[in-house]
Amino acid sequence: MIDEWLKEIKKTSDLDKVGMILIHNGIVRGTSKDGKKVRGMKLSYSRERLDEIVSEVKKGQGISHIRVWINEGELRVGDDIMYILVAGRVRGEVIPTFERLLERIKREAVREEEIIL
Repeated sequence: MIDEWLKEIKKTSDLDKVGMILIHNGIVRGTSKDGKKVRGMKLSYSRERLDEIVSEVKKGQGISHIRVWINEGELRVGDDIMYILVAGRVRGEVIPTFERLLERIKREAVREEEIIL
């Protein structure tokens, strides 16, 4: 999927306006934030809210592309949780936008519950 996104962006973009592509691949950890062993997580999200967030964040200066994929259901340790891609002009525009996007997705669109062993 990520390879397809990269090829599409490079093929269809004005490369004068794309100097950085930042990618995130979140995976299910084997331990919770407080150190407990987990066997996985239950994850769901609001597609509508995700679309709203992406639309809002994409308006940022210098941002040309945003792609997000979120896995849904009961996930096991090592499974992919989400992929996020942000492409834009320069690092100073892409990195802060990427951080804002990730935080908003986690806070506003995703519901996750760790399954403790």
